[in-house]
Amino acid sequence: MLGHSHATSGALAWSAAATMLPATVLSYPVAQDAVGQLGVADLLLGVFLTAGAALLPDADHPNGTIAHTLGPITHSACTLISRISGGHRGATHSFAFVVAAFYGTWAGQHWLGRWFTLGLVFFLLSLAVRALHLCPPGNSFKAWGPIVVMSSAGTFAIDQWIDGNPAWLPFAVGLGALAHVLGDCLTDRGCRLFWPIGIRISFPIIDRTGNKVETWIMSPMFTLGALAFLWYTITQS
Repeated sequence: MLGHSHATSGALAWSAAATMLPATVLSYPVAQDAVGQLGVADLLLGVFLTAGAALLPDADHPNGTIAHTLGPITHSACTLISRISGGHRGATHSFAFVVAAFYGTWAGQHWLGRWFTLGLVFFLLSLAVRALHLCPPGNSFKAWGPIVVMSSAGTFAIDQWIDGNPAWLPFAVGLGALAHVLGDCLTDRGCRLFWPIGIRISFPIIDRTGNKVETWIMSPMFTLGALAFLWYTITQS
């Protein structure tokens, strides 16, 4: 049962990010005015980091995808967060968390600087590698060891490609968290979007991993959204 919950959680998080990417394409001109000209490297990195950030709300789930991304470190952190936030789909599945993720990233960049940015990039890349199944399955070192290696290599490359603290990073983190929260609202359990108010918002059109909605709507939307986003950036640069 825990294994099914773990798999479902990761799939729903990735599907949530998929549904938000077309909206990202439509809002791209406005975002570019806010954060400056985005290059292809920024775009590709932003897509991966948004995918990783789409797992952040599940930090309240000790048996979720995020809990097993970096072995005992993330599992212990998620167990603690679960206790503090009131269990799965509590405080971290709300608009308050989305706002906190956005402004927390912005504050970290401005007050802690480059090392905070690189540390966050490493963590989000680790989540993306796990969410995209680019590592072996399971919860042992054989699974999270390669995640550390790939994320470290990616972070080093990013350190060479992108200077300073990218202004778009808080937007990527906030978008990913929002995608997850709204995606979980598509299940029958829903989310307490206005936490600490106890009302749950639910529009149940997803009942299990791999259903027709995910297969025929969300995955194609992600693909088309990513391609359109990339095309727009290249043609406008």
